[in-house]
Amino acid sequence: MDSNKNFVVGVFDDEDVLLSAVEQVREKGVRIHEVYSPFPVHGLDEALGYRRTRLPIAAFMFGITGTILALFTQTWMLGYDWPMDIGGKNHASLPPFIPVTFEFTVLLSAFGMVITFLIVSNMKPYSWPRQFDLRSTDDKHVMAVDLADNKLSKAEIGRILKDNGASEVNEKNF
Repeated sequence: MDSNKNFVVGVFDDEDVLLSAVEQVREKGVRIHEVYSPFPVHGLDEALGYRRTRLPIAAFMFGITGTILALFTQTWMLGYDWPMDIGGKNHASLPPFIPVTFEFTVLLSAFGMVITFLIVSNMKPYSWPRQFDLRSTDDKHVMAVDLADNKLSKAEIGRILKDNGASEVNEKNF
């Protein structure tokens, strides 16, 4: 994250007003940095123009990796590296491997998803997130507009936010 970033922050009281404001502000050519809300707002991701996430593809790839790794490890250890004759059964038969394979698939998929989410979201354990307004975790909805990403002035963006239902407009510097 760059230092010396200037933002215009619009605070909204109602999620329906916020949703229509996002659409109106984007129609006026203003690029919205992010919208923060204390609870999920249905349709907000479409209004912001977000594409569908690719995290399910990552989850599938981690799961397949876990399945292959579990089957290979069990087959190698019990079939070739240290085969044991237990009741005259095959050294490497598939049915006893299913529970461990399932559990390792779930484990690797879960760990992989958490790590992928943290990397994609730029959430490092040694950095603090930007707080545009503390009330965004309580009862207010906050729209942050980065001045560096927009051609309009701070006053024009503030007026657009006010005209579209923002209860207050502030400036935030990081």
